[in-house]
Amino acid sequence: MASYKLNIAEAKTGKCYKTEVKDEKASPFMGLNIGEKIEGSKFGIDDYEFMLTGGTDYCGFPMRHGILGIRKKITIYPSTGFKGGFKGMKKRKTVCGHKVNESISAINLKVTKEGPKKLSDIFGAAGKEGKEDAAEAKAEKPAEKKPEDKAKAPEQAKEKPKVEAKEEKPKTAEKEEKKEEKQ
Repeated sequence: MASYKLNIAEAKTGKCYKTEVKDEKASPFMGLNIGEKIEGSKFGIDDYEFMLTGGTDYCGFPMRHGILGIRKKITIYPSTGFKGGFKGMKKRKTVCGHKVNESISAINLKVTKEGPKKLSDIFGAAGKEGKEDAAEAKAEKPAEKKPEDKAKAPEQAKEKPKVEAKEEKPKTAEKEEKKEEKQ
């Protein structure tokens, strides 16, 4: 009873589509390594071919090419699993192995061979377009003011009195004045 969230990247359009596969449709992914190809017909996207580029396990640790086993803590330079810091920095990080197993929850795929139907038609208008449309809709709406904002507005409109800067005396002059006052 495996289930995976698939993130499918289409390089030509720069869009990413998300879907989920369970049970029979998820079984072809078991045992695949990063870099291997899989036919889309095995999980419901006919005439397409995909390449597995990575993924994450149920805790969010990224899959990394060349790591055997389920999870390991390794010392790495900035690359997969470590965004980096200053030049030459190494860090000890936990990463997953390169083979798909039961603990993997998300799989990243890249389109290598396209079919006659576009992915946008298969998945609907999902992908990056949906986010852009939502952002445009927000920009078109005029900003509504809350009653609290209206009450604060007149207070903010009032000018604050200007504070004049005090003339600073040199420290030696201040010390001399204190000495004179004591005498």
